[in-house]
Amino acid sequence: MIAPAKPDLVTVNIDGRDIAVPKGTNVIEAARLLGVDIPHYCYHPKLTVVGNCRMCLIEMGMPAVDPATKAPVMDPATGKQRINWIPRPQIGCATNASPGLHIRTQTPQVKDCREGVMEFLLINHPLDCPICDQAGECKLQEQATGYGRGYSRFIEQKNVKPKRTLLGPRVMLDDERCILCSRCIRFSKEIAHDDVLGFIDRGSHSTLTCYPGKKLEHNYSLNTVDICPVGALTSTDFRFKMRVWFLKQTNSLDAESSVGANTVVWSREGAIYRITPRRNDGVNDTWMADSGRELYKQVRAPDRLTAIKVNGADSGLPMAVHTAAELFKVGRVDPNAPSAISVVGSGRSTVEEQFLTKKLAAALGAPVHLVSRVGAGDGILVSADRNPNVRGALVTGLITALPSPRLAALASDIDAGRIKVVVAVNEDLTAAGLTAAQLAKVAVIYLGTHANATSAAAQVVLPTLTVFEKNGTFVNQQFRLQKFHQAVPPPAGPAVDPTPAGLVPHLALTGGPANDLVVLAKLIAAGGGLTLPSDLPALWSLIAAEVPALGTMTFANLPETGLLLDPTPWTALPFVEGETLHFKPAVPAAAT
Repeated sequence: MIAPAKPDLVTVNIDGRDIAVPKGTNVIEAARLLGVDIPHYCYHPKLTVVGNCRMCLIEMGMPAVDPATKAPVMDPATGKQRINWIPRPQIGCATNASPGLHIRTQTPQVKDCREGVMEFLLINHPLDCPICDQAGECKLQEQATGYGRGYSRFIEQKNVKPKRTLLGPRVMLDDERCILCSRCIRFSKEIAHDDVLGFIDRGSHSTLTCYPGKKLEHNYSLNTVDICPVGALTSTDFRFKMRVWFLKQTNSLDAESSVGANTVVWSREGAIYRITPRRNDGVNDTWMADSGRELYKQVRAPDRLTAIKVNGADSGLPMAVHTAAELFKVGRVDPNAPSAISVVGSGRSTVEEQFLTKKLAAALGAPVHLVSRVGAGDGILVSADRNPNVRGALVTGLITALPSPRLAALASDIDAGRIKVVVAVNEDLTAAGLTAAQLAKVAVIYLGTHANATSAAAQVVLPTLTVFEKNGTFVNQQFRLQKFHQAVPPPAGPAVDPTPAGLVPHLALTGGPANDLVVLAKLIAAGGGLTLPSDLPALWSLIAAEVPALGTMTFANLPETGLLLDPTPWTALPFVEGETLHFKPAVPAAAT
C-alpha cells in the first residue's frame, strides 16, 4: 500500500483559534473545519470562484512586519505580533489559506455587511416561501433567519420576472426567485461541458436564460437544481409533489453503470419521490447523471414482477423451490456425468448475490455465464460498462474473464442437447442472443425484477428485489467496494396456499417479490448444496472467510464512501471503460 503524500500545511487563525490546513484551502472550508459557518450563495467547493453574492464578507488581516527590515512588529499590549487588518471587509470565497492569515467572522462590521447584502437580495425576491419547492432546504431562507433585518425599507414596486420558464425537459425556472449566483451557469460550462446558460439584461432586470437555439437538456441538467441555493430552478419531475421534511433519506448507489455514483433516495410511506447525489470526492464529487435519477420508477413499473409463478400459475416460494428441485434432478440424473444445467449470473447482482450464485453453480455442477452491457460512455459519470458490478463478479470468483454480450456458448450447448435446465439470475436470455426456439428446448428458472421474454417462457418465475428494496454492495470501476441500503419495502404479492407434499402447510403465503439472497440460499439447498445464511452479517462472515480480497471486511464496518480494493489481479483485463475515468481513483486502503 502506497502512503498518501502529506499536504503542505499552513496555520491560519479564525476568530481567535488556530488551525492547520493544506496551503491554498479556501477560507470557507477552513472555517467549516472549526464549526464556523461563513454564509454564502455563489461559492461551491467544486466550481470556480466568481464572488457574485458578497454574502461571505469577512475581516482579514496579516501579521505586521517592518517594511525595511521585514522584522515582526510586536504589539506592546499583548506581547504578540501585531495584526494589520484590512480596513474594508473581503469576500471569503476568494481568499485562500496562507501562513499567518487571520480572519474574523463575527464582528459588528461583518454582521452589518451581511445584513446589507441580505436586504439587497430580498428587495425583489417574492415572499412565497409557503408554496416554494425549495422550502425546507433553502439557503436564502436559512440566512434570512440569521441576517435578515426583520423589516423592509423598500417601498417601491418589486421588479416581477418570468415564472414557469421551461429551460429544458427536466428543469423549470421561476426567475423572480433567482439571486444571480451563477452556480448553474458554471456547472453547465465546467462540469457538464455544455455552455448553455447565461444572464441577459442588466441590474435588477438581469435574467437567466439559455443561449438562442439551445436548451438545458444535457444528462446532468438536474444538478443545477441541486446546487441552486434558492427555489429558482426546480425539477419538473419532483415539482410540487412532496415537502422535503416529510421524506426519509437513504444512502444508495446509481446502478446504471460501473461508475457507482453515490446517491440519496428520498422516500415516504414506501414510495420514492426523488434521487439526489451524495458527496463522495473519490467517485462522483457532488454530481450524478439525470438518467440515474429516474431509476426509482422501476419499482412501480407496469412490467414489475409481483407474483411467483410455477408453470404460469400464481404460487408461493415453497412450491417454486420444490419445482426447481425437481428440475435440478432432471438436469443432473447422474452426479458423475457432466451437468445438464447452466447458470447465467448477472453483473447487476450484488457482491453477496454473486457469491451465492457461485455457490449455486457449484452445488449443481453447472458452468456460469455472465452477460455484458456496453453503451457509449460520456467520460463523466456514465461509463461504457452499463453493469454496476462486473468487478464484483471477478472479486468473488464467479467469473475469471470479462463477459461477452452474447451467450454463444450456451446457445451452442442448448442446440446440441447438452443443456436441459437454465437458471437465469436477473437476465433476459433473449436479449443476450438466445432465440425463443432455444428457450423452448430447456426448462428455465428465472430470478428477476421485471417481465421479459425469458420470464414469459420460464417454468419457475421468482420475483426479486430492485436495488431500492434491499441492502448490498457493488464494486465500481475503481475497484471500490461500496454499499447501499434499503429505502422502501418490496410490493406485496397475491396470497396463495400451495402446499407441496412433504412441506409444512402455510395458511397464507405471500407469493410476491422475495430477497435475492433468500431465494438463492433456498435454491442452493434444493440443488443439494449446504444450507447457507441469507442475512448480511452471517453471509459476510462466510464471504470474508472464502474471498481473500474481502477477508478483513464486514458490511457493517464498510464506510459509506466505500473502500478501495487492490485491483492488481485484474489490471491486465481489457475493461470497456478504458481511460475515460473522470475522477482519479484514490490510494487503496485496507478495512479495519
